Amino acid sequence: MFKSIDIDKANLTIMGVKFADLKTLESTAHALGSNMFEGFEPTQELVQLYVDWKTGVISESDLLTKLYSIYGK
Repeated sequence: MFKSIDIDKANLTIMGVKFADLKTLESTAHALGSNMFEGFEPTQELVQLYVDWKTGVISESDLLTKLYSIYGK
């Protein structure tokens, strides 16, 4: 089933998460869309987590720890 996500190019946001520039927003939107065809369901929390990692707010280790806390078994 197709599920849309909120992408606002004028305000540079995906699901309410702010991006620094249009190029990064568009590449992230394309990646999300491609993965959604495979069943991935993005959340605002995951988009924010990605932006935080990509901009250096959190380390790769922290990214993996947070992902594990969300999806780990």
